[in-house]
Amino acid sequence: MSKITVEKTAEKFGLFAALGLIALFFIMKVLGVLHVIELRVLNFFVLAVAVVMALRSFREKKPQSFTYLKGLGLGVLTAIIGSVIFALFVFVYTNFLDPAFMQAMVENEPFGQYLNPYIAAVAVAVEGIASGLILSFIVMNYMDTVETM
Repeated sequence: MSKITVEKTAEKFGLFAALGLIALFFIMKVLGVLHVIELRVLNFFVLAVAVVMALRSFREKKPQSFTYLKGLGLGVLTAIIGSVIFALFVFVYTNFLDPAFMQAMVENEPFGQYLNPYIAAVAVAVEGIASGLILSFIVMNYMDTVETM
């Protein structure tokens, strides 16, 4: 049986987050709403599900070592892994799979003239990591840890 660690838990649920974000991307594409920037808020909810699941999983399996800082780190690391994998997907998609989508963003979005696949991927990663940090901080303030049990 493998040892349960913060890193392994973050890897598992970070991959889950990335797959959820990619699935949401394709659902939005099929529905024809990929261009609606406001719907990117849905990414936050996908990330939230993954972070909360990671925290609950770790707390259930290792309650004796579930501290506030470990939980915060786990949430942030989960968001980093999920966001970076999704950002890599966005880069590949906009650069190789559908360059017309990238061109449409350049032509139609505010500040689009400054966009390219690299900047889009970095923006996605930064947005996800920042969301994960805020989300982890909020969630950890409501979870029972060793210090509060």
